[in-house]
Amino acid sequence: MDAAAPLLVAASDFFRGLSPAACRDVTERARERRFARRAVLLRESESEPALFLLVAGRVKLGKLGSNGQEVILQLLGAGDVFGGVAALAGGPSPATVQAVEAGRALVWDRPVLRELVARYPEIAVNGVRIAAARMQEIQERFRELSTERVAQRIARTLLRLARQAGRRVEGGVLLDLPLPRRDLAEMTGTTLYTVSRTLSEWSERGLLETRRGRLLLRAPHALVAIAEDLGG
Repeated sequence: MDAAAPLLVAASDFFRGLSPAACRDVTERARERRFARRAVLLRESESEPALFLLVAGRVKLGKLGSNGQEVILQLLGAGDVFGGVAALAGGPSPATVQAVEAGRALVWDRPVLRELVARYPEIAVNGVRIAAARMQEIQERFRELSTERVAQRIARTLLRLARQAGRRVEGGVLLDLPLPRRDLAEMTGTTLYTVSRTLSEWSERGLLETRRGRLLLRAPHALVAIAEDLGG
């Protein structure tokens, strides 16, 4: 186990409020899982959830819509957690979790997690708070999908990714993660054709460009105007 793992546990919202000794105990109860790019860590309605704390790499959380098309709800990176609330509540995983990049995670299976909750009730309180925040975020995403124009949704998604994985470089903000256009289409509830056409148009206008397979947002302020429907 990585020597820094207890510090990662202590910094996680899921284990907020635990003492250093408790964080070491929690860490010792975890197992480590390494995963390859595109590996499925949990499958919607099939997998029994466990609590995952990402140490390295990125994953996407997706759900199947009523039309059978996957909608990506979140992208998560190092330090983020997933699966814990469902593991505590019982039942199968509510979403499919697939690796966008190779990485590794600390994993607490359902029986172990429930034992830890009995020992440290703060975990359950944190779980409820995280569940409420996630539900609010998911509701906001579905509101966007049902009420906003496609260009707004694409711009808002790029800005959200910039907050999560953006890095300021010369010329703008680099989205430092692989982002296939198909994934962007799934995140915004539209088609691959529409995403490609929109990004090409914005590239011609100088709003963004592709660098080594990554998107560079050259004019984030213009994307804000589009996202807020201010005539961009």
